[in-house]
Amino acid sequence: MEILHQLSSRRKEGRKSFAVLIDPDKVADNPSLIKLLNMSQENKVDYFFLGGSLITTNNISQIISIIKENTSIPVVLFPGSNMQIDSGADAILFLSLISGRNPELLIGQHVVAAPILKKLTMEVLPTGYILVNAGNQTTVSYMSNTHPIPHDKPSVAACTAMAGEMLGLQLIYLDAGSGAKMPVSNKMINMVRKSVNTPLIVGGGINSGEKAENILSAGADMIVIGNGIEEKPDLLIEVSDKINEMNESLNVHK
Repeated sequence: MEILHQLSSRRKEGRKSFAVLIDPDKVADNPSLIKLLNMSQENKVDYFFLGGSLITTNNISQIISIIKENTSIPVVLFPGSNMQIDSGADAILFLSLISGRNPELLIGQHVVAAPILKKLTMEVLPTGYILVNAGNQTTVSYMSNTHPIPHDKPSVAACTAMAGEMLGLQLIYLDAGSGAKMPVSNKMINMVRKSVNTPLIVGGGINSGEKAENILSAGADMIVIGNGIEEKPDLLIEVSDKINEMNESLNVHK
């Protein structure tokens, strides 16, 4: 099943999804990566997101190969630039940074990437990417040269998401950024959820099972965690358990 269709179906059913973000620069060695992959497979992680705002290594192809050899979990590219395209992935988040006013990240880099992606078999996921201020400047806000939406302006995020949906973007991604001090607020998530019909992805600053549960309950269809798992590997198990409980409860109430 194509990933976009899968996410849309899960959204209609009220089922939640979990993506683990792998930053190629932070994969220290194969044993640590394989341990993460095994934990992800055992705990029913739905997707791997692979990429970063600034990548200084040339190991994306190698990481995809290792993932494919050790798991059956789809790999979705989460590119910081059009240089982070690899044909081995299952899909790519075709990110338009709609919270910013940098034309390169709204459409410029997409023009360069489009003919390359057209020739590949990977699924292209048109995604409205919305950065949210998390109390500190993150790598993605610095590298993108854009200002995130203020943490306490949920209506701005909702209107931005609505505009993205009207432009034809099929996923909305609210991101506090890697290493964020706090996650996107539940109020903002809830307001965006009520404003669009697309699947809603939320990432950044999620460092506990409780925060993950609150974000999902507020309306997120998928959460993305990277830094939190690097700092606390058991967080992967904790969050997976919460998501599995939420999804299992749907079966009970049918």
